[in-house]
Amino acid sequence: MPAKPNPDVYGDPLAKSFETWLVAERSVTENTRVGYLMDIAQFASIIWGEDAQAPLPWKDIQDSDARRFLAVLSKDGASVATVQRKLASLRTFYRHLQRRNIVIDNPFSMLRGPRKAKTVPRTLSPQEVERFLAQPHKDFQEKTLSRMQYLRDVAMFEFLYSTGCRIGEAIAVKWGMIGWRDGRVIVTGKGRKDRLVILGSKALDALQKLRKFMAAEHPELADDVAYVFLGDRLVKITARLVERRMKRYLAEAELPTDLSPHKLRHSFATHLLDAGADLRSVQEMLGHSSLSTTQVYTHVSIGRLQDAYRLAHPRA
Repeated sequence: MPAKPNPDVYGDPLAKSFETWLVAERSVTENTRVGYLMDIAQFASIIWGEDAQAPLPWKDIQDSDARRFLAVLSKDGASVATVQRKLASLRTFYRHLQRRNIVIDNPFSMLRGPRKAKTVPRTLSPQEVERFLAQPHKDFQEKTLSRMQYLRDVAMFEFLYSTGCRIGEAIAVKWGMIGWRDGRVIVTGKGRKDRLVILGSKALDALQKLRKFMAAEHPELADDVAYVFLGDRLVKITARLVERRMKRYLAEAELPTDLSPHKLRHSFATHLLDAGADLRSVQEMLGHSSLSTTQVYTHVSIGRLQDAYRLAHPRA
């Protein structure tokens, strides 16, 4: 349990009801649950002070209080993304209170924070991805990796690029979740929603080699219930370790080291669209609930469209 915020929303019955609803009905992750409560606590602190005691007078909140919260966040220099997230937390909380007939109006329903400028995701080109994925092979040949590290890292990064998975989705995969015949994997994404992802031939081959090695060296770690990707101590790998391994190979391949494993997801989407994949299919593979979220990758592919236009249009 994280440190309790001030005011102590964990002791407030309505906040507790909201927390229960988030877990039971929305199936949010632990980080999301804590984030909602911390955002609510920050609002309560600004409106009633840090020493306010439960039960808190949520019914008394007016539109002016919501605007005051937004003004304080802006004055404190909160980023656009942070402001939007906190407003969404309070908006969702008050919708919950409306459903319970605690309040009639939602003071956050019409409040909109600053707009976040659409940014084009930074990606690796197909050639850069090839250089990156080739680096563990070079390191193993130069004897700077153990066989287990080599097989794991190759399988791990091939998996990420092949499926477009988020890092948390990938490290949660167990051997029994892989369909070896058709290369299908069911992963659990945001909101604990399951979706189908596809393994390419290179990723499937790398996984098969990793499992064969584990079966010979540590048979219990090749069972269907065992995690696929393990750290050097043979426990479930952490996102932090995956990031460190990626930065190592990026540096050795003379590629930008500020790229994260999530950039392989961006690269996956961009390369599919560049090759003519249907936008809705890419949306399904990424697990985006809204097509507009996926459309940002079409901006990355605009160069391909411009090239095609210049080559094909008679008056280009």
